Amino acid sequence: MKDIKPAILLLTLFTVICGGLYPAVVTGLAQTFFPEQAHGSFIKDQTGRVAGSELIGQPFSTPEYFWPRPSATGEFAYNPLASSGSNAGPTNPAYLKTVGERLHVLREAGLSAPLAADLAQASASGLDPHISPAAAQAQIPRIARARGLNEEVVATAVTSRIEGKQLGFLGAERVNVLALNLQLDTMSP
Repeated sequence: MKDIKPAILLLTLFTVICGGLYPAVVTGLAQTFFPEQAHGSFIKDQTGRVAGSELIGQPFSTPEYFWPRPSATGEFAYNPLASSGSNAGPTNPAYLKTVGERLHVLREAGLSAPLAADLAQASASGLDPHISPAAAQAQIPRIARARGLNEEVVATAVTSRIEGKQLGFLGAERVNVLALNLQLDTMSP
């Protein structure tokens, strides 16, 4: 019986510290020093309406927009509540069939080989908001035709949206698809 009182006191103390104080301090610091990131890293369109987050891919499939990396999240694409990859290996027949179908769609849309792998293969999270510069450049002719724009104008938009490696040396250069598509919406032929 004498062990119960200290156990209850420790449970209460750690609940207050770990469940209340620590989250409040971390949230306060994040909102003070990183307010944009703490509030979701939202991207707004030209009217000021939130169009999405720069951290979560969006489903674009019409010809006038850059297409993102495929998503493998649950029942519908880019579902942040079901973030996951397919976990299928490169020799899995179902995976090969899925990639083959994606390549067929890309070729039907006028994209030709060699295609960047990120146009046909989903990311590990299924939510990747970026594509490689090569994947964006492969889509320039389709976008220019669909929007009635000069290819050089679309290529300049792509170049302006290339983000460098994180911290200058981690990862690869990338293009945020949502930000690029919103930029396209401000352009006229």
